[in-house]
Amino acid sequence: MANNGNGRKPLVADKRYSKASKTTKKATKKPTTTKKTATAKPARRAASRKARAPKRRLPLIFALPLALVAWVFRIVFRLGFATAVIAALGLGAAVWYTSTTIPPLTQLVDGRAKGSVTMLDRYGKTYAWRGSQFGGIVTTETVSPAVKDAVVATEDRRFYRHFGLSPRGIASAIRINMSEGRGPLEGHGGSTITQQVAKLVCLGNPYDPSSGMSEAEYEADCRRSSLTRKAKEAIYAMALEVKYSKAEILTIYLNRAYLGGGSYGVEAAAGRYFGVSAKDLDVSEAAVLAGLLTAPSTYAPTANMDRSWARALTVVKLMEQQGYITAAEAEAARANPARLSEAASREAGGYFADWVMTEGPDFLTRDTTEDVIMQTTFDQDIQSAAEEAMQFIFSEKVSPESKAQAAIVVMSADGAVRAMVGGRETKVTGAFNRASQAMRQTGSAFKPFVYAAALDNGWAFDSTIVDEPITLNIPGSGPWSPQNYTRKFYGPVTLTTALKNSLNIPAVKLFEDVGRDEVIRVAEGFGIKSDLAAGPALALGASETTLLQMTGSFAGILNGGSAVTPYGLTSLKLLGDNTPLMEQTGGIGDRVITEGAALELTYMMNQVIETGTGGRARVDGVEAAGKTGTTSSARDAWFVGFTSEYVVGVWMGNDDNTPLKGVTGGGLPAEIWHETIARIHEGIPPEPLHMLIPLTEPQVVSAIPGTEGEGTGQVTDPLFGPGGIFGQPQTSVPDPRGQPEPVPLEDAIRGVIRDIFRIN
Repeated sequence: MANNGNGRKPLVADKRYSKASKTTKKATKKPTTTKKTATAKPARRAASRKARAPKRRLPLIFALPLALVAWVFRIVFRLGFATAVIAALGLGAAVWYTSTTIPPLTQLVDGRAKGSVTMLDRYGKTYAWRGSQFGGIVTTETVSPAVKDAVVATEDRRFYRHFGLSPRGIASAIRINMSEGRGPLEGHGGSTITQQVAKLVCLGNPYDPSSGMSEAEYEADCRRSSLTRKAKEAIYAMALEVKYSKAEILTIYLNRAYLGGGSYGVEAAAGRYFGVSAKDLDVSEAAVLAGLLTAPSTYAPTANMDRSWARALTVVKLMEQQGYITAAEAEAARANPARLSEAASREAGGYFADWVMTEGPDFLTRDTTEDVIMQTTFDQDIQSAAEEAMQFIFSEKVSPESKAQAAIVVMSADGAVRAMVGGRETKVTGAFNRASQAMRQTGSAFKPFVYAAALDNGWAFDSTIVDEPITLNIPGSGPWSPQNYTRKFYGPVTLTTALKNSLNIPAVKLFEDVGRDEVIRVAEGFGIKSDLAAGPALALGASETTLLQMTGSFAGILNGGSAVTPYGLTSLKLLGDNTPLMEQTGGIGDRVITEGAALELTYMMNQVIETGTGGRARVDGVEAAGKTGTTSSARDAWFVGFTSEYVVGVWMGNDDNTPLKGVTGGGLPAEIWHETIARIHEGIPPEPLHMLIPLTEPQVVSAIPGTEGEGTGQVTDPLFGPGGIFGQPQTSVPDPRGQPEPVPLEDAIRGVIRDIFRIN
């Protein structure tokens, strides 16, 4: 195309994608750089404008409250953080300070305010405990591993991992309490073993007897569950963790925990229930002890072994689940349940143990602060015999609705008490003891003392006395006419017949003849310490005494006429000592009547059993002597008697002193006596009774026309007939096992003259 003449190039569009020439590249090099710079600056400016752009604001009505909340939150957070730091420092200081006040370990393992009494029987076997029992200190190294594993598995499975408190356990306990409708601090406590130790030591506040608070009140106060108390307990628990190792804390717990039966600590409980040391306990026995920690009285094996073992099975399961024992060991424990020791299973001698605690000084028995070992006269086999005898008679011959009670005492001739049953309920502690505490009228059981006084003052077993109506004038009461139980009169009778048939009028006559003071002297000399009435009704047992005193007084007749003091304590010493603090070797005292009188009286009482009112007491092949007793309206029924070895007293009656129904001393009491003696002498060769042995049965020496005599009695001359002083030899011979004391001639003549005057 031709130029238009003005020198301009024609207008032609640029090629948009054509390659630039070298000249162009060179020419455009700088502009390219310029373009990059130009585009970068606007980008930075845009970003700057965007940054400076005002934020989108909330409406003021929303912004102000939110700002206020944020400000408060920042203040609270800062104050809370500062408070938490200060509280943590304060808590740490409190824990540290408390740990410095905790005494050494040796002062915490035994926190009892009182000591204990362990009772041994006549053979040295333990049978009873009293007081706060503590068997000695055990440690986690000396105790059976099964014990500490069972305790940890049951009481605090996280014991070795926590710092004294278990937040998880506390939360769980609160949840359970609330779900069961209780307050958060009522019921389950979620306490660790360490917290329980804090309670056991009462946060370091020992019991002070002078505070006016009983020990039970003190312990209850230590277990209060207030919020303040819980806070103090938590601090003390953490302080314990600072002061002691886990092993030491567990040691305190194993020694101070109460395990029922008066036992504190596993050593005492092991001996109390199983008769072994805590180091010898197996898995089943350890499970029983660990199960007691929840409720010692409820799960005590002596109270209910089945319930205790059911709880122990739960403990065995926990031990298996937590890996303390294998499945095979758990199965072996289930297959071999724990068994009580013989002493624990019997629980024999509760009445005896309570009584013998009064034998020693209070500061070594009931109020002891030491651990005392008491050797006693108790015989567990004889105790079982007496208990079985009473239970047999009540189950076989007494109505189930009957409220009647009974008591039994068994002792040796020297007064050593071998057994004591104070009531129908035999497994008791601290119960009313009808054998030693009940004061009851004795009835005809008192008559042997009247006859003892008469025999000691010249009368003889075959002397004759008239059973006839009499009336005595009692000062202040007027005329009194005693009657026999049968309401009949039997005329002339021998003293033996009068006693064996328990005739009342001859007893009153003898009482008046020898003198009231003399009868009282003999009765008190033999051990009747109660207030004896001075009137003639005393001859018929109108005064009161205890079964223990009555049995002891009959022991005086058995041993030949010397006084006897019943005793149960033979020695007393402190635990760990070999030298006794006190000893008792026997209870025989001064002579009360002559040996000859005692031998005659023994024969007369033998006839009570052989042919008299005590026939139901007779045991084949065993010589025995005794006396029945029944009080007015049958309010009390007695049988007291003896063999060559033992004296046994039996009483029956109602606690409210109402009459018995159809019971006399020769009935159920005599049968209980029979059952007791038969069991005691089973397998023991019988020994003959030490007594006078007449050649012929005593007979009346005369008869009075118009009176009712014995019927078969032979009339003899009291001076020159058989048995007379100046005639043929007396129709009796002394027991070949013992020669009676000779009777002075003048006393014999005086006695015969009295006989003559009585029957004329």
